[in-house]
Amino acid sequence: MRTAIFPGSFDPFTRGHAALVQDALNVFDRIVIGIGNNTAKQGLLTVVNRKRLIDDIYADEERVEARIYTGLTGELAESVGACAIIRGVRNTTDFEYERTMEATNHRIYPRLTTVMLFTPSSVADISSSTVREVLSFGRSVEEFLPKGIDINKYL
Repeated sequence: MRTAIFPGSFDPFTRGHAALVQDALNVFDRIVIGIGNNTAKQGLLTVVNRKRLIDDIYADEERVEARIYTGLTGELAESVGACAIIRGVRNTTDFEYERTMEATNHRIYPRLTTVMLFTPSSVADISSSTVREVLSFGRSVEEFLPKGIDINKYL
């Protein structure tokens, strides 16, 4: 079974993230969504509620699992038997950042392959930070989140 991890803060998990998981499931048998907890950042959702949200989205998809983790992403990959790290690329800025991260990960974890997937253009403008900002102005963010997700349930 080919397992990949998809790490990120996912604060909150968006339609763009969901599109990348769907694409990754075309390549891998199992996706572990690794939810990192950056204690230096003031987030919208607690890490536990981010996991609840993702668990709710994938409740009927046995090939997707969400896990909270601390430490290096490569450590998570090793602990779940992953052979790859999935990273999403929306634009050239993302690409440059992800390329640097890939080089570092490859030095420390040479057996892990980083697979960069292009975010579909229909959702490439969506970012978690944009969702947080729109929400801070009291506007609906429904169009940015996977169908059926009411962000208020997780706040």
